[in-house]
Amino acid sequence: MSSVNEKQMELWRQYSDTGDPAAKEKLIIEYTGVVKYIAGRLSIYFGSNVEYDDLIGYGIFGLIDAVEKFDLSKGVKFETYASLRIRGAIIDSIREMDWVPRTLRQKSKEIERVYSELENEFGRSATDKEVADRLGIGIKELNKLLGELNLSSMVSLEEFLEQNYEMDVKTAPISRDERPEGYLEMTELREILSDAIGKLPEKERLVVSLYYFNDLTLKEISAIMKVSESRISQLHTKGILRLKGKLIRHESVLRS
Repeated sequence: MSSVNEKQMELWRQYSDTGDPAAKEKLIIEYTGVVKYIAGRLSIYFGSNVEYDDLIGYGIFGLIDAVEKFDLSKGVKFETYASLRIRGAIIDSIREMDWVPRTLRQKSKEIERVYSELENEFGRSATDKEVADRLGIGIKELNKLLGELNLSSMVSLEEFLEQNYEMDVKTAPISRDERPEGYLEMTELREILSDAIGKLPEKERLVVSLYYFNDLTLKEISAIMKVSESRISQLHTKGILRLKGKLIRHESVLRS
């Protein structure tokens, strides 16, 4: 994201000083690109089930809220602040629709558990056939289920980490002096996560790396890997289910 240019700074000053509705509207227009970017990123979970334009619409509410509440004097980059609110607005809107059946959420947990159990038994990533056999279903049914699981409760890596290990992009880096136990816990978590990603099957590892570390959108990853967006979504889901299984196995160690 780019730094604040002179035009944006002038608009911020005008809106901050006077609350001018026209300045607010111009600021919203200035930053619609942030909404489009985040909508493009989150579309990896929905494929064709939720329209991209709908995600943008939900995100605009988050952008408006961010513009209204942003404090220019804090010295925080607006894009960083707004991204949290835009992402939150999209996720909240999707959850309010509540179109994910409870049985599907349960299936997500079951498959996550199976990935974890099989890897624990074999010391490697489980194949699709091994997962399907353990679940008592065929490969086609597993693939169909994985496609549906893209829709279940936002299986995002960053959200999982935030919920379970209090990692939040708003949180300042923990220094060794300020909180040594927190520093060591976070260092260990990063090592576990890095090792877990390195052991993913090649295509899943590439999707996870491009999405989480290169910040690419579903469309961009699809173009790079030359496979359909639905296939990218499926690889992402499988990779995240594997990672969540690996992290859950280490949770007791990290919390001890």
